[in-house]
Amino acid sequence: VQLQASGGGQLQAGDSRTLSCVASGRTLTNWIIGWFRQAPGKEREFVSHITWNLATPNYADFVKGRFTISRDRAKNTVYLQMNNLKPEDTAIYYCAARSSMGRTYNSWGQGTQVTVSS
Repeated sequence: VQLQASGGGQLQAGDSRTLSCVASGRTLTNWIIGWFRQAPGKEREFVSHITWNLATPNYADFVKGRFTISRDRAKNTVYLQMNNLKPEDTAIYYCAARSSMGRTYNSWGQGTQVTVSS
């Protein structure tokens, strides 16, 4: 599966932004689409994921209550709605895909930069 992430930008603390991840190349039945982020000088970390079949979400603790993940079957797209952004949310955000039968994300998008200023 090929993934194309978009929607990043230069933002102010408290702003909202929605990232998009468009998938192509295969049906996503029984797959999971995740969002990860990597801040400068830090390791990549999990943000959220959603199961394609039932749209069941999962979130890292540091985004619970602020970020919402969703998917649009018709558009083969996963969204990450980010509210009340903080400077510590500054990172490159990547979307990735894995089979629901596995543990490894083996398809990655190119990343989109989110910069939040105080």
